[in-house]
Amino acid sequence: MRPAHLALAALVAAVWGVNFTVIEIGLDHFPPLLFSALRFLAAAVPAVFLVGRPKVAWKWIVGVGLVLGVAKFGLLFVAMDNGMPAGLSSLVLQIQAVFTALFAFAALGERPSRMGVLGMGVALAGIAVAAVDEGASGPLGAFALCVAAAACWGASNVLTRKAAPPDALNFMVWVSTIPVLPLLALSLLTEGPSRDLAALRTLDWQGSGTVLYVAWITTVFGFGAWGWLLRRHPASTVAPFSLLVPVFGMSSAAFFLGEPVSGLRWCAAVLLVGGVALTSLAPRRPAATIHPVNAPAGNAVVGRS
Repeated sequence: MRPAHLALAALVAAVWGVNFTVIEIGLDHFPPLLFSALRFLAAAVPAVFLVGRPKVAWKWIVGVGLVLGVAKFGLLFVAMDNGMPAGLSSLVLQIQAVFTALFAFAALGERPSRMGVLGMGVALAGIAVAAVDEGASGPLGAFALCVAAAACWGASNVLTRKAAPPDALNFMVWVSTIPVLPLLALSLLTEGPSRDLAALRTLDWQGSGTVLYVAWITTVFGFGAWGWLLRRHPASTVAPFSLLVPVFGMSSAAFFLGEPVSGLRWCAAVLLVGGVALTSLAPRRPAATIHPVNAPAGNAVVGRS
């Protein structure tokens, strides 16, 4: 990779890491589900009028929108609103790599290598250490919601792989149109219209800034730049930069929010990042090749890697 491309990959990781601190600040201004709905509304409009028509089938846009936008981000924002620290959230979410590998095995027939299985075990050990640390200082229920958010992220990764969007920015902008109404409906039902209206009436520059950051910087710029890099470099070259996300997440939370980082949390970070690296970078065994009886070998159905 060129130095400029290396810098861009590191910048995206920094943007995504700092995002957790911004979410924590935004939750002081908005109920969690309303905040998540506003995030996707701002990401979709006006960008949806500029990126052109969707380039994949609507079933994939709706599926990813519901699983990633409503389930993953809804659970994450609720978890953080209920006491899950920003830095720890950035770390725990990385277990999505393990869920992605498990769901890819179940749905796509992608068999992890021995190194990949080892990586899953190391990452799960990191989650266990993080749970012990959080159990000593914070709510385990919020921790469990964050793990559930990571599972939803893993499921959305598999759906995205099946969709195979040719343009990551176009796909993400259209996906952002789906969660807005479901999240608003859930917010009205669970958080109440009075709380939502109070948040909107007292909206100030800081609250507006958090929405614009998580929408335009994290979503539109972050996913657009990441997709641009993936179109120009092998995924194995670009993917390792995502391991920097919890580094920026934990450091920014410590610097801006004064969030303490215990020895157990550092141990969890080493195990999780190391396990995710092994899981993500390990070669996958291809799914079994199926040769239809009346079809030539060149038209055989092969599991997607």
